[in-house]
Amino acid sequence: MRSVLLQDDEAVPALGQGTWRMGEDPSRRRGETAAIRAGVDLGMTVIDTAEMYGEGACETFLGEALANLRERIFLVSKVYPQNASRARMGRACDSSLRRLRTDHLDLYLLHWRGTVPLAETIEAMEALRRSAKIRHWGVSNFDADDMGDLLSQGGQDCATNQILYNVGRRGPEFDLLPWLDGRSIPAMAYSPVGQGHLLDDPTLKAVARRRGAEPLQVALAWVLRRANVLAIPKASSLEHVRQNRAAADLVLAPKDVEQLDHAFPAPRQKVPLAML
Repeated sequence: MRSVLLQDDEAVPALGQGTWRMGEDPSRRRGETAAIRAGVDLGMTVIDTAEMYGEGACETFLGEALANLRERIFLVSKVYPQNASRARMGRACDSSLRRLRTDHLDLYLLHWRGTVPLAETIEAMEALRRSAKIRHWGVSNFDADDMGDLLSQGGQDCATNQILYNVGRRGPEFDLLPWLDGRSIPAMAYSPVGQGHLLDDPTLKAVARRRGAEPLQVALAWVLRRANVLAIPKASSLEHVRQNRAAADLVLAPKDVEQLDHAFPAPRQKVPLAML
């Protein structure tokens, strides 16, 4: 599997695992645990969560599900905007660490932009980094103008911007992705298969039949074709995890990309960043 470089040249796998709504249904807990551990074994070692997911329930689930795997994973969580101040971020991070049963996060993200001044959030992030509670920090759901504001406030050490990006949501290609590429800031694509809504699309199905693949694999391969993008699809079953991993080895042909471009045109003007 190819890697994506963070700003300090640390390499992380280009395909990780999302966890939104995991751990909320007790009847699915065993299967979800098996799926996420299998994903780690397959090299999908970037695990993304947030304090918002189940109001901490997902982090608690991961703390149990990833027992004895901490040294193998690149663990990501996200802080609520209202907790992104000097006074509150430390406590929020400590709560996430406690639920995740770890002493540090590899990456801590501001979940979306709120009312706390960015300079204050950056200061709080850097304090956590100095205390070794986080190794890197970044943002999520920031559009190009937000990223410009972040850097103008001293955010040059931002490691990534996690955004909604898939073949059906191509708005970031107009300005945000080129802006990030120009500054060697990778994007993390959440919902890279559109929460499954794209999978009945006839064009995706046609490309998948031609390539002997599943539509979700074509959708993932389309996202992963960009060198500076890391995708974090969610999978709650072993079969789905294996399909995701195989997508990392699927290289779309020019004909495939052309067909998808026709069905899902690239933006020709600014499109406000969508978010879930």
